[in-house]
Amino acid sequence: MTAELVRGQNHTLPQTRLEIRVSAGSPVVAGATLGDERGTVRGAEWIAHPASHRVPGLEVSRQAAADHRLAVDLDALPGSVHRVTVLLALPLGPGQPARFGAVAAPFVAVTGLDGTEIATFTLTGLDTESAVSALELYRRQGVWKVRAVGQGYAAGLAGMLADQGVAEAAEVAASIQEAVASGLARSVTPPPRTPDGERVRHPAGPPASGDGGPAAPAPPDPAPSDPAPARTETSGGPVDYAHPRRQTSAPPPPPPTAPPAAPGQPAQPVAGDATGWSMDERLYNQIWGMFEDLARAVAAYRSAVDFAESRMDQELDRALSDPRSRIGGAGDRAREEARAKHDELTGRAREALERDLAQLAAESAVVEPALPAAYAGWGNPVWHGYRVPMEIPMALRIGDLHLPEGIGLRIPLLVRLPLERGIWVDSGRTASEAAAATPGDRLRTLAMETAVALAARLLAVYPADEFSVHVIDPAGSAAGPLAPLVDAGVLAGPPAAGAEGVSSVLAHLTRRVDLVQMAIRAGASDALPPDLDTAEQLLIVNDFPHGFDDRAVTQLRYLADEGPSVGVHLLMVADREDTRAYGPVLDPLWRSLLRITPVADDHLADPWVGHAWTYEPLRAPQGSRVLEQVLALVAAARRAGYR
Repeated sequence: MTAELVRGQNHTLPQTRLEIRVSAGSPVVAGATLGDERGTVRGAEWIAHPASHRVPGLEVSRQAAADHRLAVDLDALPGSVHRVTVLLALPLGPGQPARFGAVAAPFVAVTGLDGTEIATFTLTGLDTESAVSALELYRRQGVWKVRAVGQGYAAGLAGMLADQGVAEAAEVAASIQEAVASGLARSVTPPPRTPDGERVRHPAGPPASGDGGPAAPAPPDPAPSDPAPARTETSGGPVDYAHPRRQTSAPPPPPPTAPPAAPGQPAQPVAGDATGWSMDERLYNQIWGMFEDLARAVAAYRSAVDFAESRMDQELDRALSDPRSRIGGAGDRAREEARAKHDELTGRAREALERDLAQLAAESAVVEPALPAAYAGWGNPVWHGYRVPMEIPMALRIGDLHLPEGIGLRIPLLVRLPLERGIWVDSGRTASEAAAATPGDRLRTLAMETAVALAARLLAVYPADEFSVHVIDPAGSAAGPLAPLVDAGVLAGPPAAGAEGVSSVLAHLTRRVDLVQMAIRAGASDALPPDLDTAEQLLIVNDFPHGFDDRAVTQLRYLADEGPSVGVHLLMVADREDTRAYGPVLDPLWRSLLRITPVADDHLADPWVGHAWTYEPLRAPQGSRVLEQVLALVAAARRAGYR
C-alpha cells in the first residue's frame, strides 16, 4: 500500500533499488546529494546534477524537465553515506518562473523498479522559494527510510547547498545552472498547459503491468491558448506580440467523427482528435499529444528493459555467490532461468511498445493528409492548392523527429508563431553519422538551403506584406542557395555583403526594435515613423562571424534577446567552431536559439522525459519545384497589394 507522506513523516523502504519520480507543472532541475551521518555533503563529487549526473549508487536527469526519474541503488552507495537528499530547483533564465509559488506543486514518488509506488509526497505551501529539499532517504540502525522534507530556500540552489555544508556552494550552483541552460537550449519548447485536460487517447490494448516493468507516468494537462494579445494598429500595419487568435477560456472538445469501437478493439484514429477552437488548433494539439505519447511509450519500454536487465544481474549474482550452484548443473540452470525471465520481460515490454507504435502510426497516417500547409511537409499535396493566407497560422512545421525504437514513425516538429526564439542552423560537423559522411563544403551549402526553405515556409504562411526577410551574406558565398528567394523577389532588399552591408542591416533592425519598444512602453504606437515596417522581420545571417566586428556582434546579441518580443527574429547559419575566438561571450546567443541541423542529428530533447530525438529537416521531393512555385505566388500577391 502506498504511503502518502506529509512534511516530516517517514516510511520504511522495503527494498534498496528504487526509482524517484518527479512531476512538476513546469521544467525543474532535479538532483541529489549524498550526506554523512550528520547530513554533511563532503564535496562536489557527492552531488548528482545535470552536469555530473552519476555518482555511486545514484543517477539523475541530464536536463531540466517537467518529469524526472532518478535511479537509486542504496547498496551501491559508499559506506560513509547515510543520507540521500533529493533536490529540486527552478532553472534560471528569461521566461522561467522565479519561485515555486508561481507553478503547480511538485509531486514526488518513491517507487520500486517495477513502478509500484512505495511513498508519495506533494510539496505544497511553497511561495518565494526557488529551490527545495524534497525528500531524503536515510539509514538508521541499518534500515533505510524515506522522509518527506519540503524545505524551501528563497536563496535558491546556492543557499540550499550551503545549508548542507557544501564548500563553494555558489560556484557549484552556478555550474549546475550553466549545464541546465545548455540543456534547455537543446530542448523543444512544449506548448503551454490548458486548464481543462488532455486530448482524447484511444487505448491500443491492455497496458503493460506487473513484472513487465514500470508504466509510463501519466501525462500532464496539454496545451492551450495564451491570452489574446494586444494588437497595436498603425498606418503601416499591426504590431503583434503573440498569436491573435489564442483564447483564454477552455476550448471545446473535438466533435465525434468516428463510430465507437467494438468492445476490446481500439478506436479508429481520426484527424483533429484533440481539443481546440479550430481544426488547426485541434491538429496542433493532436500532434503534440502524439509527440508526448511516443516519448512516454518509449520511456516505459526503456525502463522495463532496464528493470529486466537489473533483475537478471541480481539473479546471476545470487547464483554465482551460492557455493551450491558450483555443484552439478545448478549454476547453469540458474543462469538459463535468469536469462529466460529476462527475455520474457523484455518481450512483453516490446509487445506493449509495438501496440503503442502501431496505434500512433495509424493516427499519423490519418493526420498527415489532413494537415494545413503550415503543418505539412513539402511533399504534401496541400501545397499544390496553395493560396496566400489571410491570417497567421498557429504554428509552423520546421522538421521531423523520430526515435530509434520507432524509426518509421516521424513526429512533425511544430514551433508556434510568431516565433518565440530564433533558430540556428548548425553548419558545423556534428557527431552524427550523416554529418560525418558529408564533406564540410556540402554541409555549409545544405545548412543555407535549410535556412532558405524555412524562410520560404514563413513567407508562405504569413499574409502578404506581413512578413519581411533580410539577408546578411558577408562574403557572398550563399548566392546559389539564396537564388529561390532572390529570383522570386521576396526579399526586403539585396543580400547585404561586406562589413558595410552588415552594419547597415543590423543598424536598421536595431532601430526598429528600439522604436517599437519605446512606443509600446509609452503607449504611443501612433507616434511610430510612417516609414517603419511593422511587419514581422526575419534576419538570415550566413557565415557568422565573418564580416562582424565587435559592435556588430553586440547588435546581433541585442536582436536575439530583444527582437522576438517586437517581431524581429534571427535565423543563423553558422559553425560554432568559427566563433571560438570570442570565448564564452557568445554562449548566451547560442543558448537563446533553437539549434537544428541540415542533416539527421540526434541533438533535440523532448520536454517530458528528455529523450535524444533525431531531427531531420524538411526537403522538397527530388525534382519538385514546389518551393519556387509557392514563392512565385507570394511575390504575385505582394505585387497585387493583396493582404
